Amino acid sequence: MTTLDINFVRQQFPAFNEPSLKDKAFFENAGGSYMCQQVLGRFDNYFRQLKVQPFYSNPVSSKAGEWMDESYGSLAPWLNVENDEIYFGPSTSQNTYVLANAVMGWLQPGDEIIVTNQDHEANSGVWRRLSERGIVVREWQVNPASGMLEFDSLIPLFSSKTKLLTFPHCSNILGYINPVSDICGIARSHGVRTVVDGVSYAGHGLPDVIALGADIYLFSLYKVYGPHLGVMVIQKEMAGLLSNQGHYFNADIREKRLYPAGPDHAQVASAKGVGDYFENLYQFHFGDQEPVSSELKAEKVRALLNHAEVALISPLMDYFCSHPAIHIVGPDSTENHAATISVTVDNFTPSELAQQLGDEGILCGAGNFYSCRLLQAMNIDPVQGVLRFSIVHNTTLEEVNRLIATLDRLLKA
Repeated sequence: MTTLDINFVRQQFPAFNEPSLKDKAFFENAGGSYMCQQVLGRFDNYFRQLKVQPFYSNPVSSKAGEWMDESYGSLAPWLNVENDEIYFGPSTSQNTYVLANAVMGWLQPGDEIIVTNQDHEANSGVWRRLSERGIVVREWQVNPASGMLEFDSLIPLFSSKTKLLTFPHCSNILGYINPVSDICGIARSHGVRTVVDGVSYAGHGLPDVIALGADIYLFSLYKVYGPHLGVMVIQKEMAGLLSNQGHYFNADIREKRLYPAGPDHAQVASAKGVGDYFENLYQFHFGDQEPVSSELKAEKVRALLNHAEVALISPLMDYFCSHPAIHIVGPDSTENHAATISVTVDNFTPSELAQQLGDEGILCGAGNFYSCRLLQAMNIDPVQGVLRFSIVHNTTLEEVNRLIATLDRLLKA
């Protein structure tokens, strides 16, 4: 197994050379990751050279449009999809809002959809509001003890009227990776389409969307080292069911049908840098080997990141499991677990402990992280929420050990 070169990786992120962040260890990647140099470079060049209205016939405008178009082709291979299955939007929350309106060109009053109480509210609330428009909303509820979604409670929710199932690839509280391909397969066997929220998963390695079988897959680029954009991967047949949400005269322009406002040109253009970063990871670690398909290339990078992150969360999970005052929210195994772990701690509120850790240079998050329904189901007060530590592959083992030592000292004080 090729080992991730952490020195090479951290050289790709300017934040690690930023004087104001010296001696700071970042553990809130699930809320937004540091931006890689490839994206920052595109931003800088676009704003200096191409900050004009794109897609006109003059050379500068044409080049600006070309830079935007390049982002589709840069990301597509890492997701194993076609360029024209990728749609950009301002955020995943805004994208789901648009999608919930777009499906009303397909759904009819009396049709049924299934939502979960494990999701971030972005992939829950907008769908639940369709009940106001005659859609029947059913809830796939988590096991309150574990927070997990279980097949036994899903199957009875399907009926001949069920049209859509929305659920998360990975909970931003639990960190557990749901068996997406199995869930999508069950939905498909019932003639049901799927919308999968991958925001809390994608930062740990962009998935093979075809293998997952999702009709729509959502994630946020600013949690994958990129600009503040949301990405929708929409299978072509599913896209044909969605109604135009843009200006009426743009209905036949694919990139604008699900973008009610004009796009942020510079952010779309800079999104290419995310694909460039993954390409650089591949070339540095595997580039001297035989040429491989884009699917195998993406698989190799995905495995490289996963291997690195498991090595990082293992000692942290072991420490949490061994400490009598710390209680892991959800599964306490690294198996099928993204590098996001939430805990509650006896005699401390999450925000109190997060502030104390922050004073020590350990940057983490506390709160409900827009997953109030999940916390309520697990009998955790969403006002106080949980203490969350979210790692990605650019975290170092030294930083993890520092977190453990600092937390241990604070809990003994």
